Amino acid sequence: MQRLRRLGQTVLPWLVLLCGSQVFAQADLDLENEDHRMAYAMGANIGQNVASQGLLDDLDLDKFIVGMLDGIAGDVRLTNGELMAAVQSNQQRMQDKRQAALADNLAASEEFLRQNAELEGVVALESGLQYLILTSGPEAGASPGVNDAVLAHYHGTLTDGTVFDSSVDRGEPTEFGLSQVISGWTEALQLMKVGDKWRLFIPPAMAYGEASPTPAIPPNSALIFDVELLEIR
Repeated sequence: MQRLRRLGQTVLPWLVLLCGSQVFAQADLDLENEDHRMAYAMGANIGQNVASQGLLDDLDLDKFIVGMLDGIAGDVRLTNGELMAAVQSNQQRMQDKRQAALADNLAASEEFLRQNAELEGVVALESGLQYLILTSGPEAGASPGVNDAVLAHYHGTLTDGTVFDSSVDRGEPTEFGLSQVISGWTEALQLMKVGDKWRLFIPPAMAYGEASPTPAIPPNSALIFDVELLEIR
């Protein structure tokens, strides 16, 4: 037990990722060795699970690894009650941080849309959706219905210009049903005609709200999409 504790205190700098310099200490790791590979895979899996849940946000990674090694050794320095209290405290801290971020993001999105609605050419609908016509197709062009599928090109960004998804960048348009996408798209596409290209400004409630499907889109984000309607299928 003491040996493992000393290990955590003396070799941690060689075990952890030095985030600033992106240096990994490989030690004697040999991923061609089956035992090494299994041990590495188990450690990597645990690390991925912990990271994906945000459990290490604002925590000292060195101290986390010391605690993990003590837990493996069965030589934990806190009582069960103290452990539970500390874990609950961290969970509450994370929850408070998330709620603050949600409120801040929503306020920023609302302010962006308020200012954007005043720009020349921007049309603001009662639903909160805004759009700017970039290119118009033939006046006699057809518009899709809610039960239709369409072929479209799109380029999606955050309000700061960060690209999170783009069929344009991939060089291949996408087919989808109007009932299968975010409500901002569903409403806008029914107003568009084949050949139209619009810039959509979508409020969080008509995009992903608090339940973002990807870390690339912060919760409660207003989204901007350039959408070109190519075909109705």
